[in-house]
Amino acid sequence: GLLRSDSIPEVGEDAAATVSMAETLSEEERDELRKELAKVEEEIQTLSQVLAAKEKHLAEIKRKLGINSLQELRQNITKSWQDVTSTTAYKRTSETLSQAGQKASAAFSSVGSVITKKFEDVRNSPTFKSFEEKVENLKSKVGGSKPAGGDFGEVLNSAANASATETIAEQTEEETH
Repeated sequence: GLLRSDSIPEVGEDAAATVSMAETLSEEERDELRKELAKVEEEIQTLSQVLAAKEKHLAEIKRKLGINSLQELRQNITKSWQDVTSTTAYKRTSETLSQAGQKASAAFSSVGSVITKKFEDVRNSPTFKSFEEKVENLKSKVGGSKPAGGDFGEVLNSAANASATETIAEQTEEETH
């Protein structure tokens, strides 16, 4: 009959096989197949028209509701993101990254503690104390008006200003001689 169990040749298969299959059909079978072909093509055409009408109706409904392409895109992205975030793979990856972030944070915190401790060690070292005393002495010799002490930054700024003042005084003296 109309439905044969013979396989239909795929694109690229031997053309001779297709021709020999067509030769084995009777004239009656060919007529039936041509009628069926016309009927299927007509159904496809009808379905295409129905689909086009439905798409037009859909667009009209969306227009009346004020739904535009940008809103649809946002909704699609939101839905896609929700779909992705609900997957097991995403959840596992998220948990792993969270744990890695916590470990990295702890590592940075401990590095910061080590650096702070090292700065404290340097500040308490005899070499630094000696340097700090020398800067204090220089400050008291140059500034004179302020009592010794203050924070280290102030001492360095004062020493730098005093050094610059001495340089200007020396230049002025040389110019007058």
